[in-house]
This record gives sequence, C-alpha cells and structure tokens, in this order.
Amino acid sequence: MTTPERSFTGPLAGLQVLEIGGMGPGPFAAMVLADLGADVVRVDRAHGASLPGPNHDFRKEVMHRGRRSVAVDLKHPDGAGVVLDLAERADVVIEGFRPGVAERLGIGPEDCFLRNPRIIYGRMTGFGQDGPLAQDVGHDINYIATSGLLSLIGRKDAPPTPPLSLLGDFGGGGMLLAMGVLAALWETERSGEGQVIDAAMVDGAALLGTAFFGFMPTGDWRQERGANLVDSGAPFYDSYETSDGGWVAVGAMEPHYYADLLTVLELDEASLPGSQYDEAAWPALKEVIADRFRTRTRDEWVTAARGHNACLHPVLTMDEATRSEHARARESFTEIDGVPQPAPAPRFSRTPATVTAPPPLPGEHTEGVLADWGTPTWRIAEWLKSGAVVDAETAAGEDAGTAIANGTETTETTTDSPAEARA
Repeated sequence: MTTPERSFTGPLAGLQVLEIGGMGPGPFAAMVLADLGADVVRVDRAHGASLPGPNHDFRKEVMHRGRRSVAVDLKHPDGAGVVLDLAERADVVIEGFRPGVAERLGIGPEDCFLRNPRIIYGRMTGFGQDGPLAQDVGHDINYIATSGLLSLIGRKDAPPTPPLSLLGDFGGGGMLLAMGVLAALWETERSGEGQVIDAAMVDGAALLGTAFFGFMPTGDWRQERGANLVDSGAPFYDSYETSDGGWVAVGAMEPHYYADLLTVLELDEASLPGSQYDEAAWPALKEVIADRFRTRTRDEWVTAARGHNACLHPVLTMDEATRSEHARARESFTEIDGVPQPAPAPRFSRTPATVTAPPPLPGEHTEGVLADWGTPTWRIAEWLKSGAVVDAETAAGEDAGTAIANGTETTETTTDSPAEARA
C-alpha cells in the first residue's frame, strides 16, 4: 500500500512518535501530539482488531485521528523486531501496558535504548510502575478514588459521583503524559540522552487537585460534599433547571457578579434569606433562586442575562455545543467523515495545529509506514509473509469469539491496555 502525501503543519512537525496501541489515556496523549503536527504511527494488534463490539467503527474512533496504523503480532518471533526497528527511527514511544509487560514482550525501555539512546519512552499506567498497587487493575473511577479527588465530588448527602473519565484518563493521564513527553524532548535537546516517563493516572489526578489539597488544611474547604464554594454548595455556583426542562449554569462568585445575577433574576437582596456569603443561609437562598429560574425557559434566561456580568450561561448538550454561535465563530469543532469533534487546541499564530487524517483502520498503513520509516522492501515482504505484520484486511479478519479464545481480547487493565498486560 502506498502512503498518501501528508502535510504536517503544527509546532511538532518533524517529530516521530510510535504509539503502542491501547485505549483511553495513551491514545489521547498520542492524539494531542498528532494534532500538534507530530507524525504518529499507531501499532495495532495483528488479529481480532474488530473486537470492541459488533457496531464498532474504527473510522469513528476520534481519538485515533491524525495518525497511521501498522498491525503487528507482538507474540510473533519477529514482532518485537518490527517495533524496535520503528523505535530506532522514532523520537518518542508511548505504551500503556501493565508494569513489566513491555519488557516481557521485548519492547521495553532498555530494549529501545539499545537501538536508540535518545528515545523518550512514555509509560501510561493507572497506579505507576512501582508501589503496592502497581499491578492492580482499574478504571478511571479507581484511580481518582485513590487520589483523594473522588471523595470531594458530588452533591450534599449523595455518594461520590464519577466525573466521567475526565480526571483520571484524560486530564491526569493522557494530558500529563503529553506534557511529560514535551518536557523530556526539551531536556534531550541539551543532554542528548533519552529517558523514561512514568505517568500514572493516580498521580496526575492528585496533581489536578493541588488547589484543593491546599484549601483543606486552611479550613477553606470542608470534607463534606456539596457544602463548599465550587462543589454545588454555594447558591451562586450551581446549575438550575428552567421551565422548559433546560438548565443554566451560574458562577457568580464575586460580589459584583452576584449583584448582576440578582438584577437578572429581579431579586432584591434585602428580601433574601441571607447575604451572599452567609453559609447558614445557602440552602434557603438556593431554593429561592431555583424557584425563580423555573419561571422562564433556558433561552429566555440567557437572553435576559445579555448585557449583564451575571456569569450565567446555558448548559448545552454536546450536539448544541458543536453548533453554538461562539463555537462556529472560533471554529472550535471540526467534522471528519461526518463525525463532529473538538478541533485541535490550543491555537498557534504561526504554526496552526490541524487534523491531518481520519482515524485509521488497524493495519491500514502497514507497508507504507514501514517503507517511510526506512525498512527495506525485502524485509517488509518477509514480515508480511510470516505474519509478523499484516494489512488492514487481515487485522480485522479474526472474529471476536476466536480472539477471546486465544486470549488476545482488548481489556482494561491498569490503563485500558491489551490483554498482553495479563501475561
């Protein structure tokens, strides 16, 4: 297969990244790097790649956008050699296996350093490469629970509430890994040496909560959920239902913004159950504000707030967010093959980030990538013949039942990694 001409225009143009395919935070980190212009090659499984479900469509795996895919059988005698040949030409490797698995597969950091001493080897796990929990399986909820953050999230007298997979997988995991990669690359330019990045979601989630760890000992934050300034305890920092079943978000923390909010709501502060920061009055004050919001529709309240600094905005659905006036003006979303999705961020004045390609099929670019990255034609032919690497048709050919029986199914371990993590 020939590889189409691609243009890398972002600030990371020229950077070559090898991603050992997994799910969740690792792919998110790779997507961020690809959005910023890096040439990211994803190593997918050689067999059973269609496993995620009967309705799964790899073309809609938006976190896989902007890169090419090579399908490699990591259990084939030549599988590790394929990865190491690619790593020899890469600047960065990203993997998300459970600790020790990459070493057993022959593609761990030391294996890569022997071929490429300058390589940055990014490791993404839930609990880190060491410590008593290092081999524990888990999901986002487990990592943020262990970090201490989950205990803070939720409404008064309600259980801790999982905030989607944002704090562990993507914020504390993938984004911190991407930042670590860039920091290590900066250092390598000076030292000439590579290094390993041990990115753990439990560590990253805790880091995201730094401010709250600081608030706790000062008394500015109480352990009780739903009783604090930004956790739905304050009546001026919450979401309220409107008469049409819609919702508005209010964040009028400062007194002058709170005054504008009361103007929009047509409420006289002197007649309210208490002042803005009278915490004892917060429950009663919240009831008054909630009752007022239920008298108009969401959009009527948004219109009423225009021209005021009330910190009042509609709670948009994901579909509405892609079509909002502000998003259209800033081109905050893009559409690839009919799938709306967030555009690359942040913005760069000279080297704009862009999505260079839709999500690939596993193995779609096997031959083209190997050729582009310097593998001799005869060796590519040998690997294809032996099954060490396969093309997209072969990668998707094994049915899910056979894949499970062979123990090659995708499963979430410490970081949503393939099942080799259980080896």
